[in-house]
Amino acid sequence: MKEIEINSLYSLEHTNAASLLAKYKYPFQVLPHIKEFIIEYGKTLSKDLYEDKGDNIYIAKSATVAPTALITGPCIIGENTQVRHCAFIRGSAFIGNDCVVGNSTEIKNVIIFDNVQVPHYSYVGDSILGYRSHMGAGSITSNVKSDKTLVKIRVGDNVIETGIKKIGAFLGDYVEVGCGSVMNPGTIIGKHTNVYPLSMVRGYIPENSIYKKQGEVAKKTDGC
Repeated sequence: MKEIEINSLYSLEHTNAASLLAKYKYPFQVLPHIKEFIIEYGKTLSKDLYEDKGDNIYIAKSATVAPTALITGPCIIGENTQVRHCAFIRGSAFIGNDCVVGNSTEIKNVIIFDNVQVPHYSYVGDSILGYRSHMGAGSITSNVKSDKTLVKIRVGDNVIETGIKKIGAFLGDYVEVGCGSVMNPGTIIGKHTNVYPLSMVRGYIPENSIYKKQGEVAKKTDGC
């Protein structure tokens, strides 16, 4: 199942969390280790570029953080990133450079690559968002199954037992998620794929695709 491996979904040169991601084959394997990684990595950050806010919170001096935002550690907010009005960062959040965490957006236990935008009214939990991915307004990563059982990841006829209760979504590089969409626990979306607004997404969606609805996924053609 090479298509859902970390190296197939992400270009690691676009995140300062590359050393963590490189240790694992699949992205869900990274989730239990984000908190510890942030705590250790934060100690290495340049004091010329980052402010140590205490409680393992490190914010780049070039970042813009609204006074109404609530941030709990451990957390790293990268250079030139914007954290907007009433954003809620609940800890274990590794946020890259040139990102947007928008108004009333909540995130926790995530790795967000560089140049990612989550600008309006979203929830992103127990997830990894690849380089230049974008989540439209009101899009959600649902990270717990309704029956509270452990998350399984489905790729065609194959099923991976993760052994983890909370898993959101893994968006590859350049993924575009339409407004109001919900990604069910364990969703994986390949690079350069677009998801229609108001979609309900589950399982693996191949790279270079257009997700219209469950069972209707079109392959992108040249020029699309």
